[in-house]
Amino acid sequence: MGFGQDQRASGRLILDKSAATETSAAPVTARRAAVVFIFITVALDILALGVMIPVLPKLVLGFQGGDSAGAANWYGWFAAAFAGMQFLCSPLLGALSDRFGRRPVVLLSNLGLGLDYIVMALAPNLWVLFAGRVFAGMTSASIATANAYIADVTPAEKRAAAFGMLGAAFGLGFVIGPALGGLLGSVDQRLPFWVAAGLSLLNFAYGFFILPESLPPERRAPFAWRGANPLGAFRFLRAHAGVAPLAAIGFLSQLAHMSLPAIFVLYADYRFGWSEWQVGIALAAVGVSSALVQGGLVRRMVPRYGEVRMLRVGLLAGALGFLLYGYAPSAAWIWLAIPVMASWGFATPSMQGLLSRRVEASAQGRLQGALTSLTGMAGIVGPFLFTQLFAAAIRHPVEWHVPGLAFYLAASLLMLALLMAIRHAR
Repeated sequence: MGFGQDQRASGRLILDKSAATETSAAPVTARRAAVVFIFITVALDILALGVMIPVLPKLVLGFQGGDSAGAANWYGWFAAAFAGMQFLCSPLLGALSDRFGRRPVVLLSNLGLGLDYIVMALAPNLWVLFAGRVFAGMTSASIATANAYIADVTPAEKRAAAFGMLGAAFGLGFVIGPALGGLLGSVDQRLPFWVAAGLSLLNFAYGFFILPESLPPERRAPFAWRGANPLGAFRFLRAHAGVAPLAAIGFLSQLAHMSLPAIFVLYADYRFGWSEWQVGIALAAVGVSSALVQGGLVRRMVPRYGEVRMLRVGLLAGALGFLLYGYAPSAAWIWLAIPVMASWGFATPSMQGLLSRRVEASAQGRLQGALTSLTGMAGIVGPFLFTQLFAAAIRHPVEWHVPGLAFYLAASLLMLALLMAIRHAR
């Protein structure tokens, strides 16, 4: 990794001891209450995002007068704008949380999202709706700050389990949110935006009265514009021993994941003729399975087998799941692949636990901001990459017909990540 093994080991030992000392000072009950709040915060945020999934494309279609091609073009720009703002702004917000604390960043993010959803609910045209998505990407820092908060209040040996709970919150939010959004959208196309606004503002109010600060003044870092941008975030990752390779593994994993929202619906329709409700059931099964793994199995398996081993197991499971998706000669293979794919959920909490050990307490916000920036980069590149590959693979039904090619690429990305984990994760 560029540094001696003894240096890495001693550095990790110092950080682990420091983290243990810092977290032991806080009452256990207070830490548990804080973790519960962060879980609820993430669940509500993802629920609010999920509520809009079924209706936002149709709202864009309505503004385009029913022009599907024009709507698809605009929606692509919507997705790119959201991911691009995440990429640009996450390092800034992470650095601000290291300087001013986690609480104000989480609260302002929730408040900003709530107000943004109101603007989108009232949007008279596409440009206002687009501006709303840009602002949503700018303020969507609550997830990165939530991860930093978890690192602040959780002992090093329990962080993977806590990160797994956040992953479970993601899963639950994406199971309930789209279903609720579809139900509300059938009543009124704007209603899901009002509900999303209400959830975000409720989250803000809940946090304003309940959420304590996790980062005391003596552990805060000075703010510097040089580090509060994507280039500064990448320099930050390279400056800490063993962090850059793990971050690269995380990026490859996020890039592979982008294949699912990009082409799964199109793939299931093309291969098996699935209807909307069949796709919805499958996605719900994915969300529930992932929540069970990250919310239940992670906290049992990671302490027993270690973060390094479970990171490798998760990446291998994800690669196998994508291979099953791509090969699937019948729809039954998709259902076989879902629990295999769910085991991919061991990877991210384990990786987050390993990363948090390698960075000092005053820099956890910058770490999570940098990681979220990489997620934004994957969100910019991934949808275009996988949709174009899927289109190319089905365009020639006789000469060259591999509908699952995009999923094979996703599997290859995870296998590359696995090789990197074998080489660098210690």
